Amino acid sequence: MGGAGQIDRTVSNNTNTGIYCTFIVFGVLGGAIVNLFGIRWTICVSGLTYALYSSSYIYYNHTKNGSFSIATGPILGIGAGILWSAQGMVMMSYPMENRKGLCISVFWIIFNLGGVIGGIVPFVINYNQGRENHAKPLPDSCYIVFVCLQVLGALCALALSPPERVIRRDGSHVVLMRYTNVRQEALEIVKLFLNPWILLLIPLSLASNFFYTYQYGPFNGVLFTLRTRGLNSMLYWASQMVAAYAVSFIHDRDQMTRRNRGLVSLGLIALLTNVVWGCTLAVQLRYTRGADDIHPTNDYPGGLIDFSEPSRAAGPMILFCFMGAVDAHLQSFAYWLIGTMTNDSQMLARYAGFYKGIQSLGAAIAWQLDAQKVPLMTQVIVNWVLFNFAIPFTCYVTAHIKDHSDDVVDRPADDWLMDSRTSKLDDYYREI
Repeated sequence: MGGAGQIDRTVSNNTNTGIYCTFIVFGVLGGAIVNLFGIRWTICVSGLTYALYSSSYIYYNHTKNGSFSIATGPILGIGAGILWSAQGMVMMSYPMENRKGLCISVFWIIFNLGGVIGGIVPFVINYNQGRENHAKPLPDSCYIVFVCLQVLGALCALALSPPERVIRRDGSHVVLMRYTNVRQEALEIVKLFLNPWILLLIPLSLASNFFYTYQYGPFNGVLFTLRTRGLNSMLYWASQMVAAYAVSFIHDRDQMTRRNRGLVSLGLIALLTNVVWGCTLAVQLRYTRGADDIHPTNDYPGGLIDFSEPSRAAGPMILFCFMGAVDAHLQSFAYWLIGTMTNDSQMLARYAGFYKGIQSLGAAIAWQLDAQKVPLMTQVIVNWVLFNFAIPFTCYVTAHIKDHSDDVVDRPADDWLMDSRTSKLDDYYREI
């Protein structure tokens, strides 16, 4: 929605900063927590923190006191770090190797279905609000719907099967669960920061959520009327669903080696993302600010854009859809790449948590850039440069993927990720 459905994005930006600050820590710790306590209750309890966050904006609507919303931010960050570690472990370890791309896409489709619903609700509720009513925040009814859906989703997690009970289509088990304890998990977390292949993915992790702030704040939240923001949100996530399904055909293409699949996928991401940012720059050149206490609307030619004005709305709305499609491709690729490192569910829980933790560091920085009123053009440039900075490092890791990950549970993923050309790095890691 942009600004969590509010006109003034300050509270939302500060709340999101709190979210991602704790997300950084509990993303890294999340894999250990999931391995110690299992996926059912960790996902369920973590999911309820989302409902707490959404409910805080009902309070804000009535009091205009943002303290409650800001306080729920760090709590949600804790829950999100644990939840995404568990989700990443399930998504990357449950399927067979030649179906990981499809499984990631299926998750991304289901995940974004929630975003589609989240866009439909405010669009329908605010449909009769024309451009003259654009300055109203999201009503309580929208937040109540969100809270109900989030509570229901959290409770559904109790029906998940733990890894040791899952049997794949070919009769193989997901993993022979090893005994673990707090000391062992603490040691494994330290190892993450000594793993050169994981460290090479830090630039990608930083960039992979950095753009959400700009896309949903200075772009969708500034350019469009409230009802059009809801429609845009629906189309954004729907585009992600389509793109996530399409990219699975690249990631699971048996006729190509995994290395070549990865390089083709990454090449498409680099090309399409640069095209999208180029078009975004063209739009950004036409405005410099949004509505605030002094200005009732933005300074985009003609003011706020409404979907009822196709001549003005078509270009920016289509661009926003492409932003979503490229994001789905990037996220699917990142998880697929991590999933090629190992089939061990416990290792993947840690890897997923580390990825989300570093990703959240980037997001926290991005939210503060907007909260501190950094010029919108500067935000575009920072996003664009950060993405392209990540490409060479990601390409290097992708170019050294092996076709198969061994199923030996007790071997570190690093032992089987790379081929003989990288033996020196493997020796270095073993020495550590």
